[in-house]
Amino acid sequence: MSAALVGALDVGGTHVTAGRVEVASSSVDPESRLRLPLPAVGGTPELLAAITGAARSIATRDALGFGVAVPGPFDYAAGVSRMGHKLRGLRGIDLRSELRAAFGLIDSAPVRFLNDADAFLLGEWWTGAARGHSRAVGITLGSGLGAAFIADGRIMRAGRGVPPGGALYELSFRGAPVEETVSRYGLLGLYGADPRDSLDVDQVAARARAGEPSARHAFRELGLALGEFLAPWLQAFEATCLVVGGSIARSLTLFEAGLRDSLEGYWHGCVTVAQHLEDAPLLGAACYVVSER
Repeated sequence: MSAALVGALDVGGTHVTAGRVEVASSSVDPESRLRLPLPAVGGTPELLAAITGAARSIATRDALGFGVAVPGPFDYAAGVSRMGHKLRGLRGIDLRSELRAAFGLIDSAPVRFLNDADAFLLGEWWTGAARGHSRAVGITLGSGLGAAFIADGRIMRAGRGVPPGGALYELSFRGAPVEETVSRYGLLGLYGADPRDSLDVDQVAARARAGEPSARHAFRELGLALGEFLAPWLQAFEATCLVVGGSIARSLTLFEAGLRDSLEGYWHGCVTVAQHLEDAPLLGAACYVVSER
């Protein structure tokens, strides 16, 4: 008898990743993993071609179902995008119908959608850095600030210590939207980079690791700001673990001390980088399918 499989997709702002998740081992089959670019200004045909192409690469009749991690705003129950700031060509498209056709589904195998930050944390709770923690918070640091809250394996979007809808990026910090400080844009601003330059986070990180004072200072300030912002939420939610993901998480060692210093005295849980930086959303999407069966 073949192993139980779930097909999973992670639709990002610049790429789509596909993989088959083996349920018993809670792992992505490495031979099935595929990553395709999404055109930055692509229209509906181009975006759908990439996403359905990735879907077809993992299509199998043996799958228990298919999970799709995708950023919001998105009607996750209906499978319809409401995004206007990115992936505009998908707005209003019935993505579930498009994917069912790509997967070749003619039976009742489900296609379920969930927020990408929720999928990230659910994957880390299932088989990663948050495993064994009953209450955990996950953040994804990159071009923006994604967040998710989990309690006993359930994603929380309301309740004690949870912001409206579970979204932190909409909140104000130091008199401005938090993403102006805690994000790629914020880090480059702390470093004093000219927006017209092609400088990016990995280059600033390399300079910080080489000992450049201004680069090291920028990362420390990022950590201090992140801790200041997160402390009341971690405390109110009574989380025992904070999992950091996203592209900037690869530089956690550069801002972890500032983050911990800012949290000290307010919250004493563990701070850790994601164990599955690339695969966590795929794992979470698969876990979501299995848990909803």
